[in-house]
Amino acid sequence: MQSDNVDRIKEVIRKYPEVFESLLEFERTKKLPKLYRRTRLNITIDENTLREFKSFCRRQNINMSRLLERKMIEVISSKSASENN
Repeated sequence: MQSDNVDRIKEVIRKYPEVFESLLEFERTKKLPKLYRRTRLNITIDENTLREFKSFCRRQNINMSRLLERKMIEVISSKSASENN
């Protein structure tokens, strides 16, 4: 019989595999890799929408990339939640 800690550890590994992969990489190379890499996105959107969005972010002192990322996560989370119901 496994303890609750073993089950909890397995759940954490399942949920955050990139963290444990980074630890394995550190063991191998003795260098800690970046856990969360960012990538450039090339998309096409309406010029006026982009202009307004840039202006909005500037006025609110909000990083555009972070705002888009948060909204993407919200959409994914709400979609996942609705699929589970």
